[in-house]
Amino acid sequence: MAQGTDTPTSPPGDTAGAVTGKDEYLHRRTLRRGSAGWLLLTGLGVAYVVSGDYSGWNIGLSKGGFGGLAAATVLMGLMYACLVFALAELSAILPTAGGGYGFARRALGTWGGFLTGTAILIEYILAPAAISLFIGDYVESLGLFGLTSGWPVYLACFAVFIGIHLWGVGEALRFSLIVTAVAVAALLIFAIGAFTEFDADRLNDIPVDTGALGSSSWLPFGLLGIWAAFPFGMWFFLGVEGVPLAAEEAKDPVRSMPRALAISLTVLVGLAVLTFLSATGAQGAKAIQEAGNPLVVALEGDGGPTALSRFVNYAGLAGLVASFFSLIFAGSRQLFALSRAGYLPRFLSLTNRRKSPYLGLLIPGAIGFALAAWIGNGGRMLNVAVFGATISYALMALSHIVLRRREPHLERPYRTPGGALTSSVAFVLACSALVATFLVDRDAAFIALGVYVVALAYFALYSRHRLVASAPEEEFAALAAAEAELSRD
Repeated sequence: MAQGTDTPTSPPGDTAGAVTGKDEYLHRRTLRRGSAGWLLLTGLGVAYVVSGDYSGWNIGLSKGGFGGLAAATVLMGLMYACLVFALAELSAILPTAGGGYGFARRALGTWGGFLTGTAILIEYILAPAAISLFIGDYVESLGLFGLTSGWPVYLACFAVFIGIHLWGVGEALRFSLIVTAVAVAALLIFAIGAFTEFDADRLNDIPVDTGALGSSSWLPFGLLGIWAAFPFGMWFFLGVEGVPLAAEEAKDPVRSMPRALAISLTVLVGLAVLTFLSATGAQGAKAIQEAGNPLVVALEGDGGPTALSRFVNYAGLAGLVASFFSLIFAGSRQLFALSRAGYLPRFLSLTNRRKSPYLGLLIPGAIGFALAAWIGNGGRMLNVAVFGATISYALMALSHIVLRRREPHLERPYRTPGGALTSSVAFVLACSALVATFLVDRDAAFIALGVYVVALAYFALYSRHRLVASAPEEEFAALAAAEAELSRD
């Protein structure tokens, strides 16, 4: 048994009791296996991200102009592609709900596992809170049921969609797939309509800052604008890395995970290119750079609403719901895995009769609702989420590099094309994106650091001495340590 770990409910020195205690502990913390095939997993990967196509990315135009945001999107797309290839290999090696935490736990030890898991939690708790605010704004702007954006709408979002998750993972992912399909279809219809108004001269209509290094009509804010636009280039892909968190509930995860990750990213790249070009070329970068609903602005211009713009407006709400719904799923599974292994309070990993981690859904949901109702700044919360995401990307890429070099003979049902070189590219770009968050919103970055400090203090002073050796991710790491010790002997 690894140092600093224990098996709950097992009396010391009682072997039979230890087995019974271990079985009982894990039995009360079991997810429903075989609930998701590659199609549902692919839908989950696209659902995480699709709301970013409807809003948010366009703010990058105000940081880098069309050329700057285009370059940032290409570089961030490369980062996600390299990361997804690395995660496909890691998820085939260790198909558990721990996702990034489990990978880092084996490669970087308990501290690395906790740092990665905490960063992922920051992303997946803050992002739904922010999106609930955007849903409220959409509900108000569309005049749905006469409601105005406020805490009753946020509460309804969390209550209804957490309720569906409590019903069961299969039902939840099927609901997500349907809503995501509507949102994706609407993006394709939008692109067809917007391209009828496309004018290449509008792409670079933002005034040039002549004092910026390397500034031009394509780079109005200079070369630094490319870097400042990194976090907004991420919005076309942010969240797709969460697919491995469904590994324990997947059918044949060794095969379905790499397939779902690859297809999800391919779909997202296509949507990013279509949305970015059509929206910017329809009305110009200047017109949509600060818009809360850039696709609607791209269709309407100075005129009034059209049938197509109204349709896209409603579809934007569907995209927000899809991302909100899937991010709640991801946060609950990461919290479940960290709690089951003892990094966080163990009661958070208890599952109900339908094998859903009910406290892992309810408690983050309560925190997210409280943040939405209290802070009310969706942009700031999303910037905090992006900060956590970039840290987790760097650590997951580093985990792949370490395992490739330290355990080259580890059985790998899927192998990353390019090996450690691929994950090294992801690591460098993730670190660059992390620094770029300070260029966009320094306060958000420091807020995220503050949350990190509190979490690390809890781990250092309490939970690292109470880890659960029987958790799958911990057993996997303990096996590696035992093999390493045997090889030294």
